[in-house]
Amino acid sequence: MSFKHLFIAFSFLYAISVLAEVKTEQNLTVEKRQELDLKAKKIDSLIVRKKALEQNLLNNNIWSKIYSNYHTYNEVKEQEKELSAKILRLETMKSLTQKQKKQLAGYIREEVTLLDKLQLLKGYAKDPFKQFLTPPNIEAVPQVENPFAVIGALSYKEKLRSDQKLYDSRYTSLRNILKKFKNLEIILEELLILEPSNQDYVNELADTKDQIKTFEPVIEIFKTTQNVYSKKIDEIELSLKSNVKRELEKTFTTAGIILFFIFILFLIKYIVKRYMSDNDRFYSINKALNISFMTILIFTLLLTYIENVSYLVTILGFASAGIAIAMKDWFMSLLGWATLVLGGAIHVGDRVRFVREGIEYVGDIVDISMLRMTMHEDINLTSFMTNRRAGRMIFIPNNYIFTDMIANYSHSGLKTVWDGIDFVITFDSDANRATQIAKEVTKKYSKGYTEITRKQLNKLRSKYGMRNTNVEPRIFVHIEPYGLKISAWYLTNSYATMTLRSTISIEIISRIQEEEKIELAFPTQSIYMDKNVPKHEFNPNNILPNEEI
Repeated sequence: MSFKHLFIAFSFLYAISVLAEVKTEQNLTVEKRQELDLKAKKIDSLIVRKKALEQNLLNNNIWSKIYSNYHTYNEVKEQEKELSAKILRLETMKSLTQKQKKQLAGYIREEVTLLDKLQLLKGYAKDPFKQFLTPPNIEAVPQVENPFAVIGALSYKEKLRSDQKLYDSRYTSLRNILKKFKNLEIILEELLILEPSNQDYVNELADTKDQIKTFEPVIEIFKTTQNVYSKKIDEIELSLKSNVKRELEKTFTTAGIILFFIFILFLIKYIVKRYMSDNDRFYSINKALNISFMTILIFTLLLTYIENVSYLVTILGFASAGIAIAMKDWFMSLLGWATLVLGGAIHVGDRVRFVREGIEYVGDIVDISMLRMTMHEDINLTSFMTNRRAGRMIFIPNNYIFTDMIANYSHSGLKTVWDGIDFVITFDSDANRATQIAKEVTKKYSKGYTEITRKQLNKLRSKYGMRNTNVEPRIFVHIEPYGLKISAWYLTNSYATMTLRSTISIEIISRIQEEEKIELAFPTQSIYMDKNVPKHEFNPNNILPNEEI
């Protein structure tokens, strides 16, 4: 082979090797560019995530704001220490140049500014998270001792749940913040791997680690405090639930007992009303049933809701003396009510006469309460002749039965009373005939009441030592200055004396007017003006001279 051929072959091989190297270098450049593009995309992605985290940490993050203020306080405190050291160094120098004096004045002004900042941030000097770590104050647990306290207990329970929910939300937010800081730490570490020389990332990573270091012990304390607080809340809720359940059971039991007594009360009232025709007795029984029911109700409630009855008795014992003096009339009225109920001197429906300060009241008892009797004033002889008023409701304190005279017109079933009519006849009238007329008329109209009274008095003989039980009309004759006064007494209805009195009066007058030998007498008067008084001989037919003017 010639040299020429060798040279050509060598040149060809060299050209091939050069082309191969160029090809390899081009391939390496593309790979490097792709690697750089991938790195840039990764950095951009990390920066986007970093900015999103930082923005999330800044928005509505009370923990970051507290830490920021706490960090600012520490930085200002360090600056103030360094400035104080500079001021102290200049002040200890024996002689200062003009420049040093200006520096000292500037340092002093700057120190005043820093001290003002520290004053504003002094709340973050120590335990900046204390107020957020401290659980809500638990107020005194209400005592469930009556049905109304159940509402307060349920309201208290809802407040506890609301406070616990708020406190748990703080713990959750702190955990989320710490998690975000740790994610930010990972992102910054990845960025530093990609850009080791980026000093900003180095500083941010150091600050993030410092925040994590600050928040980790805080969240541990928070977790412990939350566990203790939650257990205390659970304990209180269990106690309240038990107390409410116990109180509701007691309330339903008491309500059942009361409903049972109400049923018995209405059943007895229904039976009494159905088989008793006497309205007065039904009213008395109805009143007694109501009082008995109220007494049972009061004692049931007292025994149910007063835990220590002896304590109540002791208090009432100490207070009774003062109460008895201050409320003497009230207690006397209660005692009078007991006397009326147990003694039976006056019942509802009785007609009574009551005198107070010289004024007479006659009427029917329509109600007897624990403090007073209520009397309805009727038209009767007293209202006709004395008061000239009727129809009023008179309220009589029960204690008056001990101090005032009260007359009962219808005691122990008596429905009649003696009433009398008086009229005067002249001395020369036929007195026997007048008394006979009075007896006939009174006997005629009072016959029914006479029979009723006879039966009632016979029943009362076993209770009272009654001697005179004569019930027939009685006629009495008395000498008066101007004639013979005939008084006719008869039995009449206690509640309608005026009606029968009016009827008998008209009948007596009509009968007397028919008699020629009977003349009614009445006061007469003679007046003489500028005349001598004439002398009259005694004439038995003219005992009362006619009036002369």
